[in-house]
Amino acid sequence: MLFQTRLYRSLLLSIGSGTLASLAIFIAPSFAGPATGQVASRVSHRKKVSSQVLFDDFNYSNYGALAKHGWIIRTAAGWPGVPGATWGNKGVSFPVDQDRRGNRLLRMISSTDGNGSNTHQTQICHQRKYLEGTFAARVRFVDAPTEGPSGDQLVESFYTISPLKAPWDPDYSELDFEYLPNGGWGLTGPTLFTTSWRTFSPEPNWKKDNVFDTSSGSIAGWHTLVTQVSGGKVKYFIDSKRLAEHGGQYYPRSPMSINFNLWFIRDAAVKSNAVRRYQEDIDWVFHEANKILAPDEVEAKVGALRRRSVKFQDTVPAPVPALISPCDY
Repeated sequence: MLFQTRLYRSLLLSIGSGTLASLAIFIAPSFAGPATGQVASRVSHRKKVSSQVLFDDFNYSNYGALAKHGWIIRTAAGWPGVPGATWGNKGVSFPVDQDRRGNRLLRMISSTDGNGSNTHQTQICHQRKYLEGTFAARVRFVDAPTEGPSGDQLVESFYTISPLKAPWDPDYSELDFEYLPNGGWGLTGPTLFTTSWRTFSPEPNWKKDNVFDTSSGSIAGWHTLVTQVSGGKVKYFIDSKRLAEHGGQYYPRSPMSINFNLWFIRDAAVKSNAVRRYQEDIDWVFHEANKILAPDEVEAKVGALRRRSVKFQDTVPAPVPALISPCDY
């Protein structure tokens, strides 16, 4: 402050009296303590709100707390999966993480005995307000059921999606990680699909317009999945390894919701009436809008949030008016 005062006096003495008043008015506020503090406060506030981040550590103990943070547990019947299957909160739980003290997981459990009426599938969705930036989740995939015989073709997923307003909707957008531990869709053995969609026509006139890459081999266990969406390109990573890059007409065009689901492929069940139960665990989900982060940068940001004991953060603004966010695909 002493230096600032001397500089101010020196400037006043070194100029003609004709500009003295105007210069004093211009300079004086920049040396005033309270005004400087107010400016710093405004700058700090702008920095805080400029970052648009969703982070959820899924440290919940009940469905109500999950819903308060914008998550929907699907109850709507229908595609995809086994015809006649039900969807609901029966398959969602919040077990204690045995590997990280004080942490909980979100667990999805889906089950079947081969009959549609006895098949339960599970999906959770977040609000539809996401488009470009970095999407990531830490997910535990499984190869075998926790109960019953193995071999059902099923899909364990992390993806973003917008509603299909009509067959061949030109605004439709979808970006998928889908793990098929028992194969399916024309392939045998454990396979990870990374898929970007242009659009499709649903059943009974099923046709699709998408592009995909596959990786063969078991990936049972924990993995960090990252999708980068920017500049007309979509890039998919698993544990820092780049799997695919898509673009052109397969680049998303409309805001999407963030989803996880666990469902059985139609007409691909094991020939058994015994109940089979499969589970997919989610440790956390992260998104930063309009910013591309490498997988290690995502891990670093999540680690920093956890060290500050941040369990949930959502500074991603919703469109005005808010978009409908159906949880049914």
